[in-house]
Amino acid sequence: MRQAGEAPKLNRRHLLAIGLVAAPVAGAASEAAAWPTRKPKTPPPPAPAPAAAPATEAPSAEFDDEPPLPQAAPPQPGSRPPPDWGRLRAQWDLDWSDVDLSAMLFAANPRPVREAITRHRMALDRNPITYLEQNNKRGQNLSRAAAGAYFGVPRDHVALCESTTAGIGLLYGSLTLRYGQEVLTSVHDYYVTHESLRLSSLRNGFSVRKITLHDGAETASTLDIVSRITRAITPATRVLALTWVHSSTGLKLPIRAIADALKPINAGRPPADQIIFCVDGVHGFGVENATLPELGCDVLVAGCHKWLFGPRGTGVVFFSPQALQKLSPVIPSFLASNAYSAWIGGYDPGPATAARMTPGGFKAFEHVWALADAFQFHQSIGKEHVAKRTQDLAGQLKSGLAAMPHVRVRTPISPTMSAGIVSFDVAGMSARGVVSRLRQWRIIGSAAPYGVSHARLTPSIRNTPDDVAFALKAIAALG
Repeated sequence: MRQAGEAPKLNRRHLLAIGLVAAPVAGAASEAAAWPTRKPKTPPPPAPAPAAAPATEAPSAEFDDEPPLPQAAPPQPGSRPPPDWGRLRAQWDLDWSDVDLSAMLFAANPRPVREAITRHRMALDRNPITYLEQNNKRGQNLSRAAAGAYFGVPRDHVALCESTTAGIGLLYGSLTLRYGQEVLTSVHDYYVTHESLRLSSLRNGFSVRKITLHDGAETASTLDIVSRITRAITPATRVLALTWVHSSTGLKLPIRAIADALKPINAGRPPADQIIFCVDGVHGFGVENATLPELGCDVLVAGCHKWLFGPRGTGVVFFSPQALQKLSPVIPSFLASNAYSAWIGGYDPGPATAARMTPGGFKAFEHVWALADAFQFHQSIGKEHVAKRTQDLAGQLKSGLAAMPHVRVRTPISPTMSAGIVSFDVAGMSARGVVSRLRQWRIIGSAAPYGVSHARLTPSIRNTPDDVAFALKAIAALG
């Protein structure tokens, strides 16, 4: 057993197991690290035993120990026709006797994602150490690269996490603010944002201020929202923490307009005092045809097991360079080799990077590695087609609900101010009561977990217009 103060005795196999060095394999490096594209009949052969290395050997650069990754570019809009939605629906193994309108909650995986998870799981069960050595770091970086290609961000500005909640906690727990500085958020944001900010403020001494963005989501406007935000900013404001699509009402904030309004404010400040714009983006991510540069925010966090239909227990955080300068990681990373080298050498690893913001530890790697397949699945459909289909189904639902005298639609009708979430109230019934009655029709919805709750239905690309029509029939019967 190692005694206190004794230098760690690490060999190359230890470093291989956590993905900090690449395993030597016979043949060209690109062949050795080739990512499987189909389920093999037998697991890949084990790698030859690695040569011994000095106990303190560790790579000095973050990504200099792996073969180059393929450069995945997102398809251009309009480069493919819309898919056959009926055939696409067959990619899910759902119980179709239910009308599942709950895409915002927890994903069922389509076939390509299920097969990727199974492929990795079987290989890990057969040769856990060898397969981990060969695939760990490369698998995580392939998922980061796929996420970056999907959202218009370089791989090195993408961190992996386990969920939106985990990503929000990592983000706001890493803020380097101090007493006298503040985070501006809204009263409409979810518990996770409010609680993460509260806990971080207790440790660091900054203040958190909440403002009201509108007088009612269904009548909210871009001009009013942006005006309220800019009026609320003070010289002490360093972070603006908002949510892209509110899970309570389905209101979609005008992120680009808010980002543009921050530009003249930041232009008059030194870099250290400029505001970073952080967004909980989970209910727009996988729905909207947008990228981080198009949105203009500095950080966006999203779980990937909702609208993206990715592996359960996966999420991403996208960073601008400006945001990384104002963060300090709080969980040790196994992905950032320079952090490990700094520990071995006893020096500071330097500024935060997205790799260092990716928590280390042993995980359900088959899910982490299969995340790349989820992004590939969406890209193969076309982001523009996913957005249009979701918008059409949500529009059908909102229009039908708006015509019912006993229903009040809480979500804006315009797709400019809404995405896939449709929130509503039924006269004389609680949100939970509505959800319970719909369940009797085998319609799966949810109640918003807020102080003021609304019933929610969230159609997605796995649904059909007939699903929406059936839900409308059931809600009409509640009147």
